[in-house]
Amino acid sequence: MTIFCSHCHRPLQAEMSCLPTRAKQAPSASRPFRSTKSASKARRDQINAELQALRSLLPISAQEKERLSYLHTMALVCLRLRGAQLFPPGLVPPAGPALGTELLSLLPGFLLVLSADSKLVYISENVAQILGLSVVELLAQGDTVFDILDGRVGEDVHKKLLLAREEPGREVTFVSEMRTSKAFRLQHGGNRVVAVCGRFVALHWPPSPSNTAFLALCTPVVQSPTDGETASQDDIFQSMHLLDMTFIDVTESVTYHLGYHREELVGQSWYSLLHPEDADLAAAQHRAVALGAGAGPAAGTAVLRVLRKDRAWTWLRVWARRDGGCITCTCRCLR
Repeated sequence: MTIFCSHCHRPLQAEMSCLPTRAKQAPSASRPFRSTKSASKARRDQINAELQALRSLLPISAQEKERLSYLHTMALVCLRLRGAQLFPPGLVPPAGPALGTELLSLLPGFLLVLSADSKLVYISENVAQILGLSVVELLAQGDTVFDILDGRVGEDVHKKLLLAREEPGREVTFVSEMRTSKAFRLQHGGNRVVAVCGRFVALHWPPSPSNTAFLALCTPVVQSPTDGETASQDDIFQSMHLLDMTFIDVTESVTYHLGYHREELVGQSWYSLLHPEDADLAAAQHRAVALGAGAGPAAGTAVLRVLRKDRAWTWLRVWARRDGGCITCTCRCLR
């Protein structure tokens, strides 16, 4: 059946030119709302002007401002906004710029402040002396503490921060590699091992997540030897364990490092020496080595605290590997 046009009475298949002028032009009705090159440029110019205005408000030198990219500008602005939320006017930050370069240089490490959700709030300027990265360069890695840490310890660090948040005032410590500059990695063969020791503190009453901050001191520990280096025998001791980590042998040098004689450790569990907060990390290393999980030597590496005979805690970098029905650990004391 042929359908005829109501205007000219000709078949629709044969002619479409008879459609009303308004109908022909209907598809172009949206043209005024389409983006144009000039509109896009105007938006870019507006965004650039806003970023320039934000950059001008940052409390850094004019020379530093000139070097800031848009990404760095936004990272610094977000850091300052989080700081302003935690440390409102009239409340002096415990780790603010007022400390001064001279005082910061006396610290064994750099200062770190985190929000309740692990966002970076403050990093002291002397971080550049330890990691080879300025505050701006470090912020470019991300805006949480997990973005600047070795990803392999993320779960362990999350658990410790959660524990500290649930018990304000309780001190927690974790050790991890932190991101460093390319020059540092070329010189030292890897990132920097840093011990982070801190606690959550309520900045004003009543306490709430919005006014609670994690205040920490990040202290570098001695660099672990890379795969191509060999550690001095004076720095290490070795131990052999059953698959359940019971000591079956240990080198005599353990007495120098931990104070125990070989006979005191044989038959004891490795876990009896571990700091309670490091038990989960040690167990993860134990499983990875015992089951052959993970890839490469790093899968069997961990930094742990163990109890010396004099009841003091000492940090060990532990390399573990499975040899048949045994597990061999090479332990290096960290300063």
